[in-house]
Amino acid sequence: MSILDRIFGKTEDAPVYLIVGLGNPGPKYEKTRHNMGFDVIDRLVEAHRVPQSGTRFHAMVGNGLIGGEKVMLMKPLTYMNLSGNAVSEAVHFYKLDPSAQLIVISDDIDLPPGVIRIRKQGSAGGQKGLAHIIKCLGTDEFVRIRVGVGAKPAHFDLADYVLSRFSPEERKLVDEAQERAALAAACVVTDGADRAMNLYNGGPKTASGTAGAVSGTEL
Repeated sequence: MSILDRIFGKTEDAPVYLIVGLGNPGPKYEKTRHNMGFDVIDRLVEAHRVPQSGTRFHAMVGNGLIGGEKVMLMKPLTYMNLSGNAVSEAVHFYKLDPSAQLIVISDDIDLPPGVIRIRKQGSAGGQKGLAHIIKCLGTDEFVRIRVGVGAKPAHFDLADYVLSRFSPEERKLVDEAQERAALAAACVVTDGADRAMNLYNGGPKTASGTAGAVSGTEL
């Protein structure tokens, strides 16, 4: 770190983007609806060959490059409802601007399986991990990529539902959505959130090239 960096408070090895996938740690929660964010991070790790950097900020982290930009990929180990502890610690340590340098990926029970929604700000919409991040950061202005897991059936308890796994039919849609969510996160890094919203909001592309369900201009 240079003398000027020390004077002006810049932090050594600071990432340009912090990309956070929300979920719960441990085999019990693997591939559940609530671990959508963890699964998308795994796809980013594989696609961009991001090496694990161990445990830091109460999270599993990996540091690497996406499109030439320095990124930190994060899976908080705090459990979903306390995700803000890990995110805010990293944001404050690296002096990041959440509105420009933070991307959070989560599940969304208000979207059907296979549909993703990207927004640059807004409420948590009932997602407790997002709610805790907003509380800890004191702002809702950060990019979030929400991946649909389907609405809770009437006979299910919500906690049981989000910790359940997908049916084989849903799994096909979810696998494709996770791939698009990973592409969307990379697109935010390389081309900006507006471009990612226009390309990836909604469901799978139709034969005409338009996305279903949610368009970028509607958000």
